[in-house]
Amino acid sequence: MRWILLATLLSVAWAERMPRLKFVIREQDRYHFEKPENYMTVYHKQGTDVLYVGGQAVIYMLTFTDKGVQDIKIPVVTNQNARDTCFSRTTWGKLECDNFITVIEDVNGTFVVCGTNAGSPKCWHMVRALPNNTLLSEVPKDGRMAPASDISPPFPSHRSISLSAEGSLYSALSAVEKQQGSIRRVGGAGRLIRTENKWLLSPQFAGAALISATHQHQQELYFLFSEINKTASVDEEPFRARIARLCLTDEGGVKNILPDSWTTFLKARVMCGSGNTFQQYNNIKRAYVLTAENRTGIMYGLFSNAWDTTVVCAYSIEDIDQVFATSKLKGYNSPLTGPRPGACTMNSTITPPNAKVLEMMRDHPEIENVIRPIGGAPLDLPTDDHFTHIVMGTALAVNGEHYSVVYLGTEQGKVLKVLHTPDEAFIISQFSLFHNEGPVLSMVIDSQKGHLYVGTSTEIHRVPLADCGRYGDSCRECILSRDPYCGWDSARKRCLAIPPGYNVSTGTLIQNLDRSNATICGDVRAMKSRPTVPKDVVVDSKGPVMLPCPVRSYHATYRWEKDDSNKHYPCTLSGTSCVLAPTPDTPMKEGVFRCMAVEDGFKQEVVSYRLVFNASPLPASLASSVGLCSVLLAAASLWLL
Repeated sequence: MRWILLATLLSVAWAERMPRLKFVIREQDRYHFEKPENYMTVYHKQGTDVLYVGGQAVIYMLTFTDKGVQDIKIPVVTNQNARDTCFSRTTWGKLECDNFITVIEDVNGTFVVCGTNAGSPKCWHMVRALPNNTLLSEVPKDGRMAPASDISPPFPSHRSISLSAEGSLYSALSAVEKQQGSIRRVGGAGRLIRTENKWLLSPQFAGAALISATHQHQQELYFLFSEINKTASVDEEPFRARIARLCLTDEGGVKNILPDSWTTFLKARVMCGSGNTFQQYNNIKRAYVLTAENRTGIMYGLFSNAWDTTVVCAYSIEDIDQVFATSKLKGYNSPLTGPRPGACTMNSTITPPNAKVLEMMRDHPEIENVIRPIGGAPLDLPTDDHFTHIVMGTALAVNGEHYSVVYLGTEQGKVLKVLHTPDEAFIISQFSLFHNEGPVLSMVIDSQKGHLYVGTSTEIHRVPLADCGRYGDSCRECILSRDPYCGWDSARKRCLAIPPGYNVSTGTLIQNLDRSNATICGDVRAMKSRPTVPKDVVVDSKGPVMLPCPVRSYHATYRWEKDDSNKHYPCTLSGTSCVLAPTPDTPMKEGVFRCMAVEDGFKQEVVSYRLVFNASPLPASLASSVGLCSVLLAAASLWLL
């Protein structure tokens, strides 16, 4: 009995960090590539059904409909001379000597497409001439667009980030070999400016975002990256995670000081770990930022450590603003006079700062204070899932509050859907989408249409943000899902998506998102679990017996009961089943075994079996069940391997 109690306690603690539900989704909203696309760039305009995917010498224009996915392939082929030159000069091998699309951005209504072009990057304008005819024309060299080598990396394995904001195109190229890495404005109405070489130490970029503001001159750009830590000791990681901030209206310096460089560039260290302990995750892999008009919002970062364990840290945009507004400049000890260096002010949009301020910005690009995560630690998520991608959305709940929903792609091609509240990270579900297991390479969220696009090297899949029908047909199941996109309709007895424009003051849908509690559905004591009809199982009295119980919720605790007695048998989770197997303390005997699931105080019977040993001739009523039972037991045995 003590062993059973310990197993139950461990299972409860383990379940808290598990997805509550697991789904396998095999629906029509998917597209299969004819060949693997191991490097891809995606572009999606909010509120549309079209997804652009840049691959190897091709752009896929995918239109998702109720009847499937319509595709148009736009070839972007490298000329043979560029390929031959690449083969003769590069050490990257023939696999990367092609035109891999690295940039697809809408800049002021014109699509800009750039590719590696076999080591000699090239850019085009993409124009839709007819519904099924798309034209590519080389970007003219008129001074309004930087050289393609400043926009696209020469090879697809070199990390780059592009961002279109307020009519201009920005590019962040990671360091590789002799290239030092840079952040640039590379096209649009503003001047073409860049970072100074000494500001960035071999950066590897993870993401970028526009931080909107009420006044245009206060709008900023964030760039997230890791860079080399030159002062690292032998037992320290050689990386430091950083965030760089720039003013959108920055037009560069004066003739002798920062003439073609940013004058508002500042960077800060981003911490992801538990307090001041050595357990830190210093390498930022991906980042996603979502802000509201009043500059509130959250930045999520996907970090790894020296052992390649991945975690997620969340940061308040307001906290980031405060750090940049108050911290000292690293290495600068004189008092600051006049406008704060790096601040986005109205004057800087008209005339650049004076020479003294420009020299200060040139020589002191980093601030002292570090940026720490909300709650002082990473989100409490399972570390055995290796995360590869992250996006997030917000949902207006029936209580009038906005809730963050984080989607995490994994190395195995699965997606975790996580409710993030100030108190916890609750894993709503995990869904498996793909026929061929592989890492998630791309994720795009469309909050207007309510869709999530997920891609691997072989497939692109679209799933709804509000997939409420999967949670079950009872109020308890709907409420315990804690999905901000879904609510229980008491009149229609269904779990439904919160409709656009939902009136929180007059609406009748119910939710409970802040904790797992379904009392809003009624008193648990008044609810009765329906008994199941036992399935007959006939086995050899001396052979192995393992009875499977399908797991509906991984946050429930499961146990077996025999013949309506108080004696409990342990349940061992394996895959999608909880299996009853004999132990020395609980030998198997003939009788009825019932699998019971307990969640939120409600006990529910999931499945039951009538176990009979075949030492004597089989009763006629049981003979027909032997074949089915053999299949069940064989499956259970496989689950235990």
